[in-house]
Amino acid sequence: MPASPTANNLEYAIGLDLGGTNLRAAAIDRSGTILGRTSGKTQYHEGREAIMSDMVSSISHLRDQFGVENLAGIGIGVPGFISLKEGIIRNSNNISTLENFPIRDELSARLKTQVILENDANAAALGEKWMGAGRDVEDLVMLTLGTGIGGGIISNGRVVHGAHGMAGELGHISVVPNGNPCACGNRGCVEKHASATAITGMARMIGLGDLTSSEVYELAAAGNERALMVFHTMGESLGSLLGILVNVFNFPLFLIAGGVIAGWDMFEPAMMAEAKRRSFTLRTTDTRVERAQLGNLAGLYGAAYLPWCQ
Repeated sequence: MPASPTANNLEYAIGLDLGGTNLRAAAIDRSGTILGRTSGKTQYHEGREAIMSDMVSSISHLRDQFGVENLAGIGIGVPGFISLKEGIIRNSNNISTLENFPIRDELSARLKTQVILENDANAAALGEKWMGAGRDVEDLVMLTLGTGIGGGIISNGRVVHGAHGMAGELGHISVVPNGNPCACGNRGCVEKHASATAITGMARMIGLGDLTSSEVYELAAAGNERALMVFHTMGESLGSLLGILVNVFNFPLFLIAGGVIAGWDMFEPAMMAEAKRRSFTLRTTDTRVERAQLGNLAGLYGAAYLPWCQ
């Protein structure tokens, strides 16, 4: 959305979403209007300095365009385990060159302003709370289905971080006792049974071949019984997780986001049947389980909203 003629007179924030493939930033005003955006490929192969320079350049471009005087703050969503107190990424499969590096303080020094660092899944959940499917509630849980499974918990309109900033790692909740081993050290994590990676793995295991999750979906949509079984199994695993989450949190809204929700019609029936079987609350109340609305903009909205919800 282009900037309006009066954009320079509005209070706005800058949000940056550092993804596995793309680096995107946006200037967004308090009403949720996107005033301007930048995007580019994440240069992980070029090393830490290239990534840092691209982040500073993207933010500086928007700040120069819309002015310093009305800038409420800068929020950044990054993948991985974050030590919020120190502003350091402790562990991230996608951006190992930034691990144990004072990314928040370094960006603040280069930009000469405060920067707020947040986990990308938490930022996406916050974005859905602000401008997406969660606008009518103060409490929600969001699952992000992609290569793995991320999660974010919003309570009283704010991200739940926990004692060490690692709350919301919902993809590492076990749903299959003694199930598939996970890199986290656990077994049966839901991301090993219901992510895009899990879909492709199950397809190989049952003889469908080396397919992408989208190709498995196309087979299922065409009526292939083995492909349909993959999505049924995925749905049951997600349903087990949802049952746990509804029982624990008793929130009004549980959102499913990420690229894998393109297969919603294939896994939703099994997911909801299993979740209702496991949760009396879900069976007997108006608790909602819905698709998220903002797509890949959720992280940008959430990162931009961080300065307004501290």
